[in-house]
Amino acid sequence: MAELLRHEKGQAGDLAGPGRLADGVPDRPLDRARDGLRAYRMIAAMWIRSTMAYRASFAMTAFGNLAATALDFVAILLMFSQVDALGGYRLPEVAFLYGASSTAFGLADLAIGSMDRLGRRVRDGTLDTLLVRPAPVLAQVAADRFALRRLGRVTQGLLILGFALLALDVTWTPLKVLLIPLMLVSGAAIFMSVFIAGAAFQFLAQDASEVQNAFTYGGNTLLQYPPSVFGKDLVRGATFLVPIAFVNWLPGLYVLGRPYPLDLPSWAAFTPPLVAVACCALAGLAWRAGLRSYRSTGS
Repeated sequence: MAELLRHEKGQAGDLAGPGRLADGVPDRPLDRARDGLRAYRMIAAMWIRSTMAYRASFAMTAFGNLAATALDFVAILLMFSQVDALGGYRLPEVAFLYGASSTAFGLADLAIGSMDRLGRRVRDGTLDTLLVRPAPVLAQVAADRFALRRLGRVTQGLLILGFALLALDVTWTPLKVLLIPLMLVSGAAIFMSVFIAGAAFQFLAQDASEVQNAFTYGGNTLLQYPPSVFGKDLVRGATFLVPIAFVNWLPGLYVLGRPYPLDLPSWAAFTPPLVAVACCALAGLAWRAGLRSYRSTGS
């Protein structure tokens, strides 16, 4: 069984290894990426069709997801009912950071939020079934049980962001306008890389979903507040160790005209796309290493 799994991991055309075509010619990374996207799209579409077969249930769960995530912002509103500023930031500014982080995280959670189930598959051996299918393992895990109800989180984040943009007193420039969609897309990519890296860690730990959640859901909660309320060591860690600060803090503070606590140059606000590419590359390497280390359950 172990030999079969090692053989299939080399043939799956995944990020896990080089893979080969049927005629023995090594395939290209672009081919693997295209195959992965196609498999992801087909699996996600299957789950969407299953969800939409019960439209009333979908509407209720999506609304429940929106309402549950909205409670986070209600807590911030309660804080501002007692104070005028939080860490020197007024409500529209905090709402801007909150909306940007929640939207970016919501997009990542919608796309690959199922990655935290990998530890369970490793423990019970059901990952073996994915390895022998003619589709990239990463695409299968990411699209597994695709939950369209998570659109509620994205909707809530966009609503808060829209409120903030209307309430902010900002002198808008073309660069600041460009940063809004830029940080949402880049932030989603950064969060997705954290999801993938966390899943790769579960190949070793096997029961580390809570550790993964600490960096994904916990990172989202951290970014919903201005960096000035945290110690500089924590800000450094979120900037240089796990660079989630590039999701909304760095570009967001440039839009707001606020200095970054670590005195980074202003052009750093425009680096989230580069950071996202680097994070995705590192997450891909971690995934390859994790999948290559998988040895099944032995049963």
